This record gives sequence, C-alpha cells and structure tokens, in this order.
Amino acid sequence: MRNFVVLTLVAPMGAFGDLAGHERRGSWHWPGRSALLGLLGAALGVRRDDRAGQEALAIWQTAVEVLKIGPHWRDFHTVQTVPSTRIKRPATRRKALAALQPKDNALITRRDYHSDCAFAVALWTKEESDEDAAALCKALKRPAFIPYLGRKSCPLSAPMAPQQVQAEDVPAALAQFKLPDFLPTPEPETERLIASDEDLGDGRQETRWDTPLDRKKWHFSQRRVYLT
Repeated sequence: MRNFVVLTLVAPMGAFGDLAGHERRGSWHWPGRSALLGLLGAALGVRRDDRAGQEALAIWQTAVEVLKIGPHWRDFHTVQTVPSTRIKRPATRRKALAALQPKDNALITRRDYHSDCAFAVALWTKEESDEDAAALCKALKRPAFIPYLGRKSCPLSAPMAPQQVQAEDVPAALAQFKLPDFLPTPEPETERLIASDEDLGDGRQETRWDTPLDRKKWHFSQRRVYLT
C-alpha cells in the first residue's frame, strides 16, 4: 500500500492554462501540473517570488481525474501596452473604454473557460513522507491564500476535502475522493479521464509544457502525461 493525499476541486467555472500567446489565453480540459503546484503553494503560503519555496513543491507528484466538466466559453478583454495606456487606474471598464482614442492601438484578447468543473486530485511523493502529507492536508483545510481554479475569477464552490489515504495505485487513491453534498456521486461504471505523472500502464501519453521552472519569469518545461 502507498500513501496519498486526495482532494477535490469543484467550481462553477475554471481556466486551465494551455499554450498562450499575447492575444489568447486558452484552457485545457483539466488542471495541469503547474496549476496544481500553484494551488499547493497558495495553501502553504508560498509566494511567487519565494524561489526556494516554489522549488520545494516539485517533490509532489500529481494525478487528476475529470469527474465533470461543462461547456467551453470565451470572454474578451480590451488591453493596451503600458507606454500607451491613457488611463492608469480606471474606476470602471466604461471609463477606460471612454478614454480610448483611435491612435491608442488597443487589442482585444480572449480568455477561455470551462463551466461546471469537478476534479479529483491525488498527490504523493517518492519518499511517501507522513509528515509532508499531514502538513499539506492541514494547509489545504485552512489555506494561507485564497485558492481558485486557474484564475482569480474562478473561486472554488466547496472546501477541497483533503484526506490522507492508502491505496495500491493512483486510480485506487482517486476512487476515494469526497464530493460536496450538492453534487451527485458519479455512476461507478462511468468512464472518466485520468491524467497522471506516473505511468498507469494502460492508455496513451501526451507531452505537456506545464512543469514550472521559474514562477517570476513564467518559464515552464515539458513533461510526459499518462492518460487512461
């Protein structure tokens, strides 16, 4: 048997980083490794400029099971480069738009989201430290910073319900998730996607660029994701 920390992420909407350009911020179908480690860092009180604290989060391996994900939708933002910004701290978006002139060269950017999100998450370390797992569970129950599902506009709609569990493997650990009372438990025979850092032995593989290298510079490296 192996030791895991299992939690659930439930929110009315979420955004999961994909490869992004200046005018597009896409959303993948589940929270990636960088999103999960960022959430752990928020719970533990690790700031983005705390390089040692950020690097310490790398001990955690991650797996996500998609319990529910709703339709994809898109929001639009009007932005300008800093030197050409005519109004620095507008009280409302209407005032910001009213200050624009044709020569200001404002851009329309797109932000992608998913609605009705529910995920089970399993976390573990190669050393399987009980002390690390207990400290993480405690932090997830009373996070130092407000957790959200990808962007600050995506708050969680229920506590994360973290728990320390023992299981033979990743799928068995994920099966012990706890959903909030207002969500129905998925049918046992329903097939659901699992994306894991660990080879699950049956399924396909993908390459994702979501392993944090430098949080301040927003640099990421690739990793192999195992899907079943």
